[in-house]
Amino acid sequence: MSCKEVFPALKNDRLLRAARGEEVDIVPVWAMRQAGRYLPEFREERSKCDFFTMCQTPRLSCKVTLQPLERFPLDAAIIFSDILVIPEALGMQVEMKPGEGPVFPSPLRGPEDISRLGSPDDVCTKLNYVFEALTLTRKELQGRAPLIGFSGAPWTIMAYMIEGKGSKTMSNAKGWLYRFPEASHQLLKIITDATVSYLVGQVKAGAQILQVFESHAEHLGPYLFREFALPYLKQICDDVKKSVAELGMEDIPMIVFPKGGHYALKDLAALNYEVIGIDWTVDPILAREIVGPNKTLQGNLDPCALYADKEFIDNAVKEMIEKFGRNRYIANLGHGMYPDMNPEHLAAFVDAVHKHSKKPDST
Repeated sequence: MSCKEVFPALKNDRLLRAARGEEVDIVPVWAMRQAGRYLPEFREERSKCDFFTMCQTPRLSCKVTLQPLERFPLDAAIIFSDILVIPEALGMQVEMKPGEGPVFPSPLRGPEDISRLGSPDDVCTKLNYVFEALTLTRKELQGRAPLIGFSGAPWTIMAYMIEGKGSKTMSNAKGWLYRFPEASHQLLKIITDATVSYLVGQVKAGAQILQVFESHAEHLGPYLFREFALPYLKQICDDVKKSVAELGMEDIPMIVFPKGGHYALKDLAALNYEVIGIDWTVDPILAREIVGPNKTLQGNLDPCALYADKEFIDNAVKEMIEKFGRNRYIANLGHGMYPDMNPEHLAAFVDAVHKHSKKPDST
């Protein structure tokens, strides 16, 4: 991992330009979970080893990161990894169980369990495999598109560490916020410090834009979000940008995606993230009114719309672009791809974005 690494020149910078509010010839498009189980070539690789082995093997991570770009004219690659590598690096065991998703055999049960965690200072050493994958992928991309690095937001990571798996209510984790506020802040600070180091490491390794996934924002609401999520999202953005500047590197655009967090858009607009992602439950016109003209929006086609026929997808994308506008906009789904989706319908989505957002004088 080196910030002195020399990479191929970027040939398609639409995503970075849109993130910074600059003019683009065509609206850039990518899809959350674009490297994943809906692709037959991914399933072939996955059949040979377990999920986290794929994440921890730079050659495999690079290979599956590039798979969707071999099929579709996407405007970004996102490194194949998982938000739960942070708890792993802090010493917690995570297993990926078929049909159930990630499971922690020994979740945090009470504040006393925080002492089980390792130091945030050691996280980058333990996650060097992610940095190696980023560097390899950036080289293999040959400038075809920017490379996105990412992490989970502290509240989202905390929720998994306490619940031990996915939950419809996150009642155990939310219970901590009410019962153990001081311990909750202690845990969130540990995760935040680890995440800042991790994201800076990703930039040094070759990531050109970063996304922070607040995947469980929907479980909080305004009060809990402002108390237990917003301060840490702010620290991550500010500290990463400060560290990158101190390294003498170009400022890196950052995206925050608060799934289900429509109530938090105004608060998030006050932070230094260039891009705010929105899910399919938020009307783009309303989102633009809330965040103002100086933020880029990302989203937000309902992922399930990809189950429809291609004509419906084309019309839905046309309407979506009309609502968002061509400026300060990155097209995406409102959440990730699902395993049973037809790859050709993602192709229809990508093609429709490029077709309906092309400037009249673009060729």
